[in-house]
Amino acid sequence: MRAITPKPGILDVKPYEAGVSKLAGIAQPIKLSSNESALGPSPKALAAYRAAASGLHRYPDSASSGLRAAIAEHYGLNAERIICGNGSDELIHLLAQAYLGPGDEMLYTAHGFSIYPISATAAGAKPVAAPERERTADVDALLACVTPATRILFLANPNNPTGTYIPASEVRRLRDGLRSDVLLVLDAAYAEFVRRNDYEAGIEMVANHDNVVMTRTFSKIYGLAALRLGWAYGPAHVIDVLNRVRGPFNVSSPAQAAGAAALEDRAFVEAAVAHNETWRGWLVGEIKRLGLSSDPSVANFLLISFPKEEGRTAADADAFLRGHGIIVRRMEGYGLPDCLRVSVGLEPENRDFIRVLTKFMNGSDV
Repeated sequence: MRAITPKPGILDVKPYEAGVSKLAGIAQPIKLSSNESALGPSPKALAAYRAAASGLHRYPDSASSGLRAAIAEHYGLNAERIICGNGSDELIHLLAQAYLGPGDEMLYTAHGFSIYPISATAAGAKPVAAPERERTADVDALLACVTPATRILFLANPNNPTGTYIPASEVRRLRDGLRSDVLLVLDAAYAEFVRRNDYEAGIEMVANHDNVVMTRTFSKIYGLAALRLGWAYGPAHVIDVLNRVRGPFNVSSPAQAAGAAALEDRAFVEAAVAHNETWRGWLVGEIKRLGLSSDPSVANFLLISFPKEEGRTAADADAFLRGHGIIVRRMEGYGLPDCLRVSVGLEPENRDFIRVLTKFMNGSDV
Protein backbone atom coordinates (compact mmCIF):
# COMPACT_ATOMS: atom_id res chain seq x y z
CA MET A 1 0.00 0.00 0.00
CA ARG A 2 1.37 3.41 -0.96
CA ALA A 3 1.80 5.97 1.83
CA ILE A 4 0.54 9.53 1.67
CA THR A 5 3.60 11.76 1.36
CA PRO A 6 4.11 15.53 1.10
CA LYS A 7 5.71 17.12 -1.92
CA PRO A 8 9.52 16.96 -2.13
CA GLY A 9 11.29 19.34 0.23
CA ILE A 10 8.61 19.61 2.93
CA LEU A 11 10.20 17.04 5.20
CA ASP A 12 13.50 18.90 4.83
CA VAL A 13 12.00 21.87 6.64
CA LYS A 14 13.26 22.28 10.18
CA PRO A 15 10.25 23.57 12.14
CA TYR A 16 10.53 27.02 13.66
CA GLU A 17 11.43 26.87 17.33
CA ALA A 18 9.80 29.66 19.30
CA GLY A 19 11.40 31.01 22.42
CA VAL A 20 10.42 29.61 25.81
CA SER A 21 7.54 31.50 27.41
CA LYS A 22 6.86 29.51 30.60
CA LEU A 23 8.93 28.02 33.40
CA ALA A 24 7.80 25.12 35.55
CA GLY A 25 7.03 26.16 39.08
CA ILE A 26 7.22 29.90 38.37
CA ALA A 27 3.86 31.61 37.95
CA GLN A 28 5.09 34.86 36.42
CA PRO A 29 8.58 34.61 34.95
CA ILE A 30 10.33 37.64 33.48
CA LYS A 31 10.08 36.99 29.74
CA LEU A 32 12.83 38.68 27.74
CA SER A 33 13.05 36.14 24.96
CA SER A 34 10.84 37.32 22.09
CA ASN A 35 11.69 40.99 21.39
CA GLU A 36 8.22 42.07 22.48
CA SER A 37 7.44 45.69 23.27
CA ALA A 38 8.32 46.52 26.85
CA LEU A 39 5.39 48.93 27.16
CA GLY A 40 2.84 46.64 25.51
CA PRO A 41 0.04 47.97 23.27
CA SER A 42 -1.35 51.48 23.15
CA PRO A 43 -4.50 52.08 25.22
CA LYS A 44 -6.13 53.22 21.97
CA ALA A 45 -5.32 49.89 20.34
CA LEU A 46 -6.73 48.01 23.32
CA ALA A 47 -9.94 50.03 23.17
CA ALA A 48 -10.33 49.36 19.45
CA TYR A 49 -9.71 45.66 19.99
CA ARG A 50 -12.37 45.46 22.70
CA ALA A 51 -14.86 47.41 20.59
CA ALA A 52 -14.45 44.89 17.76
CA ALA A 53 -15.74 42.10 20.01
CA SER A 54 -19.37 42.84 19.19
CA GLY A 55 -18.77 41.91 15.56
CA LEU A 56 -17.04 38.58 16.01
CA HIS A 57 -19.83 36.78 14.13
CA ARG A 58 -18.99 38.75 10.97
CA TYR A 59 -16.23 37.97 8.51
CA PRO A 60 -13.48 40.59 8.42
CA ASP A 61 -12.91 42.95 5.52
CA SER A 62 -10.99 40.69 3.16
CA ALA A 63 -8.98 43.56 1.71
CA SER A 64 -8.15 45.15 5.10
CA SER A 65 -9.23 48.39 3.45
CA GLY A 66 -9.45 50.55 6.57
CA LEU A 67 -6.10 49.39 7.91
CA ARG A 68 -4.40 49.81 4.55
CA ALA A 69 -5.80 53.34 4.35
CA ALA A 70 -4.50 54.10 7.84
CA ILE A 71 -1.04 52.77 6.95
CA ALA A 72 -1.03 54.75 3.72
CA GLU A 73 -1.96 57.97 5.51
CA HIS A 74 0.56 57.38 8.31
CA TYR A 75 3.50 56.84 5.96
CA GLY A 76 2.36 58.81 2.88
CA LEU A 77 1.97 55.73 0.66
CA ASN A 78 -0.38 54.47 -2.03
CA ALA A 79 -2.84 52.10 -0.34
CA GLU A 80 -3.13 50.05 -3.52
CA ARG A 81 0.50 48.99 -3.10
CA ILE A 82 0.00 47.76 0.47
CA ILE A 83 -0.99 44.26 1.52
CA CYS A 84 -1.75 43.15 5.09
CA GLY A 85 -1.04 39.74 6.51
CA ASN A 86 -1.23 37.45 9.49
CA GLY A 87 2.06 38.83 10.76
CA SER A 88 4.89 39.71 8.41
CA ASP A 89 5.80 36.00 8.62
CA GLU A 90 2.79 35.18 6.43
CA LEU A 91 3.89 37.73 3.84
CA ILE A 92 7.39 36.24 3.79
CA HIS A 93 5.88 32.79 3.23
CA LEU A 94 3.65 34.16 0.46
CA LEU A 95 6.61 35.77 -1.30
CA ALA A 96 8.45 32.46 -1.22
CA GLN A 97 5.39 30.56 -2.39
CA ALA A 98 4.81 32.95 -5.27
CA TYR A 99 8.37 33.47 -6.50
CA LEU A 100 10.37 30.38 -5.53
CA GLY A 101 10.29 26.80 -6.71
CA PRO A 102 12.50 23.77 -7.39
CA GLY A 103 15.84 24.80 -8.88
CA ASP A 104 15.62 28.35 -7.49
CA GLU A 105 17.81 29.85 -4.77
CA MET A 106 16.93 32.22 -1.93
CA LEU A 107 19.76 34.33 -0.55
CA TYR A 108 20.02 35.68 3.00
CA THR A 109 22.71 36.49 5.55
CA ALA A 110 24.37 33.84 7.71
CA HIS A 111 22.59 34.87 10.91
CA GLY A 112 19.40 36.09 9.26
CA PHE A 113 15.86 35.41 10.48
CA SER A 114 15.17 31.66 10.51
CA ILE A 115 11.80 32.02 8.76
CA TYR A 116 13.62 32.77 5.48
CA PRO A 117 15.17 29.33 4.95
CA ILE A 118 12.00 27.66 6.25
CA SER A 119 9.87 29.47 3.66
CA ALA A 120 12.32 28.82 0.84
CA THR A 121 12.68 25.12 1.62
CA ALA A 122 8.90 24.71 1.87
CA ALA A 123 8.62 26.21 -1.61
CA GLY A 124 11.14 23.69 -2.95
CA ALA A 125 13.97 26.20 -3.33
CA LYS A 126 17.50 26.17 -1.93
CA PRO A 127 18.40 28.61 0.88
CA VAL A 128 21.88 30.12 0.49
CA ALA A 129 23.47 31.88 3.48
CA ALA A 130 26.04 34.58 2.70
CA PRO A 131 28.85 35.26 5.20
CA GLU A 132 28.50 38.29 7.45
CA ARG A 133 31.17 40.74 8.56
CA GLU A 134 31.29 41.12 12.33
CA ARG A 135 27.75 39.75 12.46
CA THR A 136 26.53 42.48 10.12
CA ALA A 137 25.22 42.05 6.57
CA ASP A 138 28.07 42.23 4.05
CA VAL A 139 26.93 43.59 0.68
CA ASP A 140 29.96 42.30 -1.19
CA ALA A 141 29.52 38.80 0.26
CA LEU A 142 25.83 38.81 -0.65
CA LEU A 143 26.49 39.88 -4.22
CA ALA A 144 29.23 37.27 -4.54
CA CYS A 145 26.67 34.58 -3.69
CA VAL A 146 24.21 35.59 -6.41
CA THR A 147 23.91 32.97 -9.14
CA PRO A 148 21.66 32.56 -12.19
CA ALA A 149 19.33 30.58 -9.89
CA THR A 150 18.89 33.41 -7.35
CA ARG A 151 15.29 34.64 -7.27
CA ILE A 152 14.82 36.34 -3.86
CA LEU A 153 17.18 38.04 -1.43
CA PHE A 154 15.79 38.51 2.10
CA LEU A 155 17.55 41.20 4.13
CA ALA A 156 16.49 41.87 7.72
CA ASN A 157 17.57 45.43 8.47
CA PRO A 158 18.00 45.73 11.44
CA ASN A 159 18.77 42.06 11.68
CA ASN A 160 17.34 39.59 14.15
CA PRO A 161 19.07 38.21 16.25
CA THR A 162 22.08 40.53 16.09
CA GLY A 163 20.37 43.95 16.12
CA THR A 164 22.94 45.26 13.62
CA TYR A 165 22.04 47.21 10.48
CA ILE A 166 23.52 48.53 7.26
CA PRO A 167 22.95 52.14 6.13
CA ALA A 168 20.73 53.18 3.24
CA SER A 169 23.75 53.72 0.99
CA GLU A 170 24.75 50.06 1.40
CA VAL A 171 21.19 48.86 0.76
CA ARG A 172 21.16 50.89 -2.45
CA ARG A 173 24.50 49.39 -3.47
CA LEU A 174 23.07 45.95 -2.85
CA ARG A 175 20.01 46.60 -4.97
CA ASP A 176 22.06 48.14 -7.76
CA GLY A 177 24.22 45.02 -7.85
CA LEU A 178 21.28 42.67 -8.36
CA ARG A 179 19.71 41.60 -11.63
CA SER A 180 16.33 43.14 -12.31
CA ASP A 181 14.66 39.73 -11.96
CA VAL A 182 15.91 39.21 -8.38
CA LEU A 183 13.40 40.35 -5.76
CA LEU A 184 14.98 42.23 -2.84
CA VAL A 185 12.82 41.90 0.27
CA LEU A 186 13.67 44.38 3.04
CA ASP A 187 12.39 43.04 6.34
CA ALA A 188 12.08 46.16 8.51
CA ALA A 189 10.37 44.62 11.53
CA TYR A 190 12.41 46.76 13.94
CA ALA A 191 12.54 49.95 11.87
CA GLU A 192 10.64 52.08 14.37
CA PHE A 193 13.33 51.55 17.01
CA VAL A 194 16.16 52.86 14.82
CA ARG A 195 17.33 56.41 15.48
CA ARG A 196 20.20 56.72 13.00
CA ASN A 197 20.36 59.37 10.29
CA ASP A 198 21.80 56.97 7.73
CA TYR A 199 19.00 54.40 8.06
CA GLU A 200 16.03 53.98 5.71
CA ALA A 201 13.44 51.26 6.18
CA GLY A 202 12.80 50.73 2.48
CA ILE A 203 9.96 53.04 1.49
CA GLU A 204 12.17 55.11 -0.81
CA MET A 205 13.68 51.98 -2.36
CA VAL A 206 10.26 50.51 -3.13
CA ALA A 207 9.07 53.79 -4.62
CA ASN A 208 11.97 53.90 -7.05
CA HIS A 209 12.38 50.26 -8.08
CA ASP A 210 10.23 47.44 -9.46
CA ASN A 211 12.09 44.64 -7.67
CA VAL A 212 12.02 45.77 -4.02
CA VAL A 213 9.45 44.90 -1.34
CA MET A 214 9.42 46.13 2.27
CA THR A 215 7.76 44.12 5.06
CA ARG A 216 6.73 45.57 8.44
CA THR A 217 5.04 44.30 11.59
CA PHE A 218 2.77 45.45 14.41
CA SER A 219 4.29 42.84 16.74
CA LYS A 220 7.24 44.90 17.95
CA ILE A 221 6.97 48.65 18.66
CA TYR A 222 3.15 48.52 18.55
CA GLY A 223 2.92 45.64 21.04
CA LEU A 224 0.34 43.60 19.07
CA ALA A 225 2.25 40.33 18.78
CA ALA A 226 -0.71 38.21 19.91
CA LEU A 227 -2.88 39.55 17.07
CA ARG A 228 -0.41 38.51 14.32
CA LEU A 229 -0.50 41.58 12.12
CA GLY A 230 1.94 42.70 9.45
CA TRP A 231 2.03 44.51 6.14
CA ALA A 232 4.11 44.90 3.02
CA TYR A 233 4.64 47.74 0.56
CA GLY A 234 5.76 46.85 -2.92
CA PRO A 235 5.42 47.31 -6.66
CA ALA A 236 1.86 46.95 -7.94
CA HIS A 237 2.70 43.77 -9.86
CA VAL A 238 4.09 42.05 -6.73
CA ILE A 239 1.16 43.10 -4.52
CA ASP A 240 -1.20 41.78 -7.19
CA VAL A 241 0.53 38.39 -7.09
CA LEU A 242 0.42 38.23 -3.28
CA ASN A 243 -3.29 39.06 -3.26
CA ARG A 244 -3.87 36.12 -5.60
CA VAL A 245 -2.25 33.60 -3.25
CA ARG A 246 -3.18 34.89 0.22
CA GLY A 247 -6.15 33.58 2.17
CA PRO A 248 -9.36 35.57 1.58
CA PHE A 249 -9.79 36.56 5.26
CA ASN A 250 -6.20 36.43 6.46
CA VAL A 251 -6.41 39.35 8.92
CA SER A 252 -9.04 39.35 11.68
CA SER A 253 -11.33 42.30 12.34
CA PRO A 254 -9.95 42.93 15.86
CA ALA A 255 -6.41 42.95 14.45
CA GLN A 256 -7.36 45.42 11.72
CA ALA A 257 -9.07 47.73 14.22
CA ALA A 258 -6.24 47.59 16.76
CA GLY A 259 -3.60 48.17 14.10
CA ALA A 260 -5.30 51.29 12.76
CA ALA A 261 -5.75 52.67 16.28
CA ALA A 262 -2.11 51.93 17.18
CA LEU A 263 -0.93 54.02 14.25
CA GLU A 264 -2.91 56.99 15.55
CA ASP A 265 -1.20 56.96 18.95
CA ARG A 266 2.10 58.56 17.93
CA ALA A 267 2.82 59.75 21.48
CA PHE A 268 2.71 56.18 22.77
CA VAL A 269 5.12 55.02 20.08
CA GLU A 270 7.53 57.83 20.91
CA ALA A 271 7.36 56.83 24.58
CA ALA A 272 8.22 53.25 23.61
CA VAL A 273 11.17 54.45 21.53
CA ALA A 274 12.45 56.68 24.35
CA HIS A 275 12.14 53.83 26.86
CA ASN A 276 14.07 51.54 24.54
CA GLU A 277 16.85 54.07 23.94
CA THR A 278 17.32 54.63 27.67
CA TRP A 279 17.28 51.03 28.82
CA ARG A 280 19.11 49.48 25.89
CA GLY A 281 21.96 51.90 26.59
CA TRP A 282 21.85 51.05 30.29
CA LEU A 283 21.94 47.32 29.57
CA VAL A 284 24.91 47.74 27.21
CA GLY A 285 26.85 49.53 29.95
CA GLU A 286 25.98 46.95 32.61
CA ILE A 287 26.85 44.03 30.34
CA LYS A 288 30.22 45.63 29.58
CA ARG A 289 30.81 46.18 33.30
CA LEU A 290 30.42 42.42 33.80
CA GLY A 291 33.17 41.72 31.27
CA LEU A 292 30.78 40.57 28.55
CA SER A 293 30.20 42.04 25.11
CA SER A 294 27.09 42.71 23.05
CA ASP A 295 26.64 43.42 19.37
CA PRO A 296 25.93 47.08 18.47
CA SER A 297 22.14 46.80 18.37
CA VAL A 298 19.77 49.48 17.09
CA ALA A 299 16.68 47.39 17.91
CA ASN A 300 14.93 46.46 21.17
CA PHE A 301 17.21 43.57 22.08
CA LEU A 302 20.86 42.71 22.60
CA LEU A 303 22.93 39.72 21.51
CA ILE A 304 25.34 38.92 24.34
CA SER A 305 28.47 36.80 23.84
CA PHE A 306 29.66 34.47 26.60
CA PRO A 307 33.02 32.73 27.13
CA LYS A 308 33.52 29.07 26.25
CA GLU A 309 34.84 28.38 29.73
CA GLU A 310 32.95 25.60 31.50
CA GLY A 311 30.51 26.98 34.00
CA ARG A 312 30.40 30.39 32.28
CA THR A 313 28.99 29.49 28.86
CA ALA A 314 25.81 30.84 27.30
CA ALA A 315 24.06 27.56 28.12
CA ASP A 316 25.19 27.82 31.74
CA ALA A 317 23.99 31.41 31.94
CA ASP A 318 20.64 30.49 30.43
CA ALA A 319 20.13 27.70 32.98
CA PHE A 320 21.07 30.05 35.83
CA LEU A 321 18.71 32.77 34.62
CA ARG A 322 15.84 30.32 34.24
CA GLY A 323 16.49 29.07 37.74
CA HIS A 324 15.85 32.63 38.89
CA GLY A 325 12.69 33.07 36.80
CA ILE A 326 14.19 34.94 33.84
CA ILE A 327 13.71 33.74 30.26
CA VAL A 328 16.08 34.83 27.48
CA ARG A 329 16.67 33.31 24.03
CA ARG A 330 19.18 30.58 23.23
CA MET A 331 20.87 31.07 19.86
CA GLU A 332 22.01 27.62 18.72
CA GLY A 333 19.38 27.67 15.99
CA TYR A 334 21.07 30.72 14.48
CA GLY A 335 24.55 29.22 14.58
CA LEU A 336 25.45 31.30 17.65
CA PRO A 337 25.81 28.78 20.49
CA ASP A 338 27.98 31.14 22.55
CA CYS A 339 25.32 33.87 22.63
CA LEU A 340 22.06 34.73 24.35
CA ARG A 341 19.57 37.28 23.08
CA VAL A 342 17.78 39.44 25.63
CA SER A 343 14.92 41.85 24.97
CA VAL A 344 14.77 45.29 26.54
CA GLY A 345 12.12 45.04 29.24
CA LEU A 346 10.56 47.30 31.81
CA GLU A 347 12.88 48.93 34.34
CA PRO A 348 12.33 46.31 37.10
CA GLU A 349 12.81 43.50 34.57
CA ASN A 350 16.04 44.98 33.23
CA ARG A 351 17.40 45.50 36.73
CA ASP A 352 16.46 41.96 37.80
CA PHE A 353 18.14 40.54 34.70
CA ILE A 354 21.40 42.37 35.44
CA ARG A 355 21.20 41.47 39.14
CA VAL A 356 20.90 37.76 38.34
CA LEU A 357 23.46 37.90 35.54
CA THR A 358 25.89 39.57 37.98
CA LYS A 359 25.40 36.67 40.40
CA PHE A 360 26.15 34.24 37.59
CA MET A 361 29.28 36.02 36.48
CA ASN A 362 30.52 36.30 40.08
CA GLY A 363 29.87 32.62 40.74
CA SER A 364 27.45 33.50 43.52
CA ASP A 365 23.86 32.56 44.24
CA VAL A 366 23.27 34.61 47.35
